Amino acid sequence: MPDINFEAVKKERRERIRWFLLRALDTTRPEGGNLQYLVDVVGTVYQDVTDREIKRELDYLAERGLIELKIDPMGAWSAKIDRHGVDVVEYAVECEPGIARPRLGG
Repeated sequence: MPDINFEAVKKERRERIRWFLLRALDTTRPEGGNLQYLVDVVGTVYQDVTDREIKRELDYLAERGLIELKIDPMGAWSAKIDRHGVDVVEYAVECEPGIARPRLGG
């Protein structure tokens, strides 16, 4: 039985979720999307995804300056892709490590 590198599997999952979130937010431009929408989108690939997991990756993308994250006084989360995030999704700029953006043409 081959050894499974669980840390590598978790890293790949995080990075792919970040890409799916950017793509989902790009499709909602200019309005953005709420947490439930984003959980539903990512849930089509990772059925076991949690709200907390999505929040964690949204926070990461906001810290990278790719999205604008909003948390209202009642605790509802929503996000909107910003200019730099659009450029990453549209392959107009390089994508730094941490996001599993597929290579163009492959």
